[in-house]
Amino acid sequence: MGDYSAVRPGTDLSRHARDLLRVHDAVLAGDRPPHRPRALVERSWSRVLGLGLDPSHANARDPLPPGEVERRRRTSALAPVAGDLLRMAEDAAFLLVVTDADGTILWRAGPSALRRRADTLGFGAGALWTEAAVGTNAIGTALVEAAPVQLFSAEHFEQAQHAWYCSAHPVHDPRTGDLLGIVDVSGPALTLHPAIRVLVETGVRLAEAQLWRHHADRLERLRRSAAHVAGTVRGPLLIVDDHGWVAHASGVAVRDRIGAPRAGAPLGVPGLGLCLAERLPEGWLVRPAGPQSAITATLDLTGNPPLLEVRGEGEPWRTPLTRRHAEILALLHGCGPAGLTAPQLSHLLYGDADHVVTVRAEISRLRRVIGALVATNPYHLTEGMTLELHRRT
Repeated sequence: MGDYSAVRPGTDLSRHARDLLRVHDAVLAGDRPPHRPRALVERSWSRVLGLGLDPSHANARDPLPPGEVERRRRTSALAPVAGDLLRMAEDAAFLLVVTDADGTILWRAGPSALRRRADTLGFGAGALWTEAAVGTNAIGTALVEAAPVQLFSAEHFEQAQHAWYCSAHPVHDPRTGDLLGIVDVSGPALTLHPAIRVLVETGVRLAEAQLWRHHADRLERLRRSAAHVAGTVRGPLLIVDDHGWVAHASGVAVRDRIGAPRAGAPLGVPGLGLCLAERLPEGWLVRPAGPQSAITATLDLTGNPPLLEVRGEGEPWRTPLTRRHAEILALLHGCGPAGLTAPQLSHLLYGDADHVVTVRAEISRLRRVIGALVATNPYHLTEGMTLELHRRT
């Protein structure tokens, strides 16, 4: 991750702020600056200037209504840790905000006088703090750069933000790596201290560790709630949550996670082969389809879009397909168990072998839609499943 600090230890902050202001004004006026801004800042200013934002006044702020902010708070994956994060701002001389993955501020804490100053910037709950909305700022730039960002004084695009420092750090879902939001600490520019960066990093690490503990607790609750199922169903099985995380395994050794299950959709599980998932009150029971649970599918090419219907245990499962995905399924059906390599599919779809990367990407997207119906190495329809085509006559 490297050192993303905006100032070096021992820097004269007042002098540095004046120096940055000269750089800011020269660059935005199209003149030659005394020296180039940091590469991170230069990239952001270039993006923001391309958007046509005006640095001389506050650009458009249009905060969400309180009811929508509250709804987002309730549904945010950061809700379980927001309170602990906000407590970092107790008796502090800075503001701490937590945003969602879009850059909308959901929570804010800090001294009342500083909150009032922030209100004049539109730096409050419900406000969108992306680069496109308010110019170069630590939150929006961290979203674009997908990395921690600290900005000092005139490194901000808008002049109204020059009196501030901001230190932002992304928070990720420890299970999936997905971005959940941004934690930002902001305060008067001349109060920036090297410890601020460490404070934000530590807070984010603790929040992600706490999110993992919440995940482990949820899996344990699922395991207990499904204990009667695991104890009465014969044969190998898995109990998993909605995202495929394994709460219990019997008769098979698996990794921590499988593909996300869907009712009626076939699912390929290493060690179990083709499986079907059955809904439980708080998760899924995943078992091998077995010969007695043959999976059949019908691809209707007469409609727009084409429709795939899969029949296994329980209710049939249907999904629309793109024309390209339907064409791939039809080709795999026609080639039989031998399957097709990526170059062979490229020839059949595009007339040459130069589109292998595109073929692999299309297969990956197709498998996200229909699960394990398509197997790989080479590409073929999975064993234990039959496919019927309906074409126009």
